[in-house]
Amino acid sequence: MSIAGKLVGAIVGLILFHNPIGLLVGAVLGHFYDSAVTRMRPPSMGRGFIEPLFAFAGALSKSDGRVSEPEIAATEALMTRLRLDAAQRQIAITRFTAGKQDGFDIGIAIAELKAWCSGRRDLAFIVLDLLLDLVHAEGALAQPKLALVRRLCGSLGVSDHELAALSAMRGYASAARGAGYGNGGYGPRPPPSRPSEVDPYAVLGIERGAQERDIKRAYRKLMSQHHPDKLGSDVPDELKRRAEERAREINAAYERIKSERGLK
Repeated sequence: MSIAGKLVGAIVGLILFHNPIGLLVGAVLGHFYDSAVTRMRPPSMGRGFIEPLFAFAGALSKSDGRVSEPEIAATEALMTRLRLDAAQRQIAITRFTAGKQDGFDIGIAIAELKAWCSGRRDLAFIVLDLLLDLVHAEGALAQPKLALVRRLCGSLGVSDHELAALSAMRGYASAARGAGYGNGGYGPRPPPSRPSEVDPYAVLGIERGAQERDIKRAYRKLMSQHHPDKLGSDVPDELKRRAEERAREINAAYERIKSERGLK
């Protein structure tokens, strides 16, 4: 834990007030500063992230009976996206294998992912974004797989509606319509939509009949959650790129709605 803020605060307090009380007040203010900086700094993308992510991926792949070739390919692609080195890839493979074993405690992996996110919704959306290709790897969203995704979302504080919006941004049209998440249904996944075909209302997570104030509120909320500046520098380039893409998709959806409705 950083103590720089406490030390600087204590020194400033002593200089300003010339007594122990000033030193104490400065140290307390410095503590709040240190805590705020710690919350804002992205956590490490090391084993504390890789292990639970791939353990969950293994359990997710096995949840509907067997691990298929498309799921293996999606997992390999995930390793590539994260630019894992040889040692990290071995860790990922080991944890994926553990996750697909009978009796694996998925709750531990979910708890570790929740701890990594530290209550930050922008990081929760990153975790879900990374897993979406694996979730839809087989084309059909099986009920056991859906149940695990919902369990993870519940732990991370992400609603079905928000997951559907994130899926719509990734081009999974069935989820955007609510067929995959919103009402608990599941079925064949159509090919990913082109940006021009994605429902802008689904991207913002709102109904087509939403009022102007609700549209603006949804837009501002999504931008605050997905803004790439929140990620800092200690994340892989792929994640920064995806955050930038999401921000552009949110902006594009908002601009389309404004144009259709003649809003300013």
